Amino acid sequence: MRFNKLGRSGLIVSELCLGTMTFGGQEGMWGRIGQLQQDEADALVKAGLDAGINFIDTANVYAEGRSETILGQALKNLGVRREEVVIATKVLGRMHDGPNGAGASRGHILDQVKASLDRLQLDHIDLYQIHGFDETTPIEETLSALDNLVRRGVVRYIGLSNWAAWQVAKAVGIAAARDYAQIASLQAYYTIAGRDLERDVIPMLQSEGVGLMVWSPLAGGFLSGKYTREGEGEGRRAGFDFPPVDKARGYDVVDVLRELSPAKGKSVAQLALGWLLHQPAVSSVILGAKRADQLADNLGAVDVAFTPDELARLDAVSKLPPEYPGWMIERQGGYRGAPSPRR
Repeated sequence: MRFNKLGRSGLIVSELCLGTMTFGGQEGMWGRIGQLQQDEADALVKAGLDAGINFIDTANVYAEGRSETILGQALKNLGVRREEVVIATKVLGRMHDGPNGAGASRGHILDQVKASLDRLQLDHIDLYQIHGFDETTPIEETLSALDNLVRRGVVRYIGLSNWAAWQVAKAVGIAAARDYAQIASLQAYYTIAGRDLERDVIPMLQSEGVGLMVWSPLAGGFLSGKYTREGEGEGRRAGFDFPPVDKARGYDVVDVLRELSPAKGKSVAQLALGWLLHQPAVSSVILGAKRADQLADNLGAVDVAFTPDELARLDAVSKLPPEYPGWMIERQGGYRGAPSPRR
């Protein structure tokens, strides 16, 4: 297991992060995603920690709070020392009825951070993330509330999730101008079967020194190896076809991964995860598993190595079609050339 800085912050996280969206589901959407209860969750957390993971991600809305509760109890049951783990959670989604029961307002953030701390049985959250963009609340209000939490010590670092490039850039600028706590990370969907993030978001993150946490790195199971042109296997996507995948291009990617798999001695899923670990913008890749064998397979991604030719082949089969202004920027990019070295 390797470790990376989270953006420009001093926080060091494992390159793989244990996701807990499969914890606590019962009925409806959360039940389809995962129904792991305490004993099963304890086993997954232990397996992740034993493999070298120090980073665990959850959210207040996962299974309506039960994911946080189960994770907090798992840390207690396993006797995990607080300083050995980096715990991340999120706020935004609806947690109670009424107009103020969701969002990124000061009131909702301050109410929900306390509720998350109680469920997690912790005195601080290492990384507190805004789970999406709230167009009703000014960014300044959201960042002010987060900065207040950092100054109080109940939150150590702050992050965003599912924000557009311009929204993140605006938040980074406001935080710098007002001397608020800096944005350490963005949690976003990124996979070899869905490289949309490369158009604007990743260049912005690299420019501004914001770390990238990847959710759904296997495209909701599409890259698990169970799905082929000949037939789609059983799994989460059968009842919950999310996130969207361009299946024509996606199956081209799967074909190459399946071809590489035997020679490299790695599963299709391990190769898909390994590709992400080769991307310089990625700080940590979030693994979500329902079973111990799934997690064990995913953990094997840390040993994946690609040759330059293999990376080039995977890039060619998965690359995004040209889109303006990207193709014009590329066309105009060499006008001045590289500056000559100073003599």
